[in-house]
Amino acid sequence: MADAPEAWRACGFEVVGEECVVGGVRIRFAPRDGARGISGWSLSGIASTDLDGLPTTMSQGQPPGETPEHPNGITGLDHVVAISSDLDRTLAALSAAGFELRRLREEPTPAGAPRQAFFLLGPAILEVVQEPPEVTAEKGDRPAFFWGLAFVAPDLERTVAYLGEERVSAVRDAVQPGRRIATLRRAAGLSVPIALMSPR
Repeated sequence: MADAPEAWRACGFEVVGEECVVGGVRIRFAPRDGARGISGWSLSGIASTDLDGLPTTMSQGQPPGETPEHPNGITGLDHVVAISSDLDRTLAALSAAGFELRRLREEPTPAGAPRQAFFLLGPAILEVVQEPPEVTAEKGDRPAFFWGLAFVAPDLERTVAYLGEERVSAVRDAVQPGRRIATLRRAAGLSVPIALMSPR
C-alpha cells in the first residue's frame, strides 16, 4: 500500500511497524511521493509474475501468523479488485500463471461493468472487473490495474459505528445475496477504495 501506516492505524487497524495482518494476509505500507493505492502484491505458488500489468512478485516469506484483534472489528480480507480493459486477455494471463477461474459473472454491476471474473487466492478472492466500454473507448486499451479492497466485518454495524458517518457510508445490501456492505469515504484518509462487508 502506498499509504502511511498511521492512516490505517487511525481507521482502527492494528499496525505493527510498517505492516498489519488481516485474515492471513500481510499488508505492507510503503508510502512514496505521488503514489496511491495498491502498489503491488506478492504471491506464492504461481508460475509467472506476468499478470497483464498487475505488479507482482513471488513471495519468499512464510504466511503471517494469527490475525491480531483490530479495534475496528475487521477480521479478514474478502477480496482484491482489479480492473481490465480486456477481460479475456487478463484471464488468459492469469490462467497461464496457474490461477483457477472459479466463476465468470456475465451481468452488469451497478457501476456499469459488463463482466466480472473471480479467482480464489488462499483466504481471499481476486475479482477482475471488465471496464465499462465507454471508459475503454475514452482511455484506450491498457494493462490491468489494482483498484480496491473489501474487508470482512462480522458485526458490520459496530464497525460502521466505530468509524463514524464522516468516514464511512451507511450500511446497505450488497450485490451478493444475503450480504451487507458499507464503503469508506475519502475523509477516512486512505488512498485506495475500501469496502466493508458482512461475512460470506
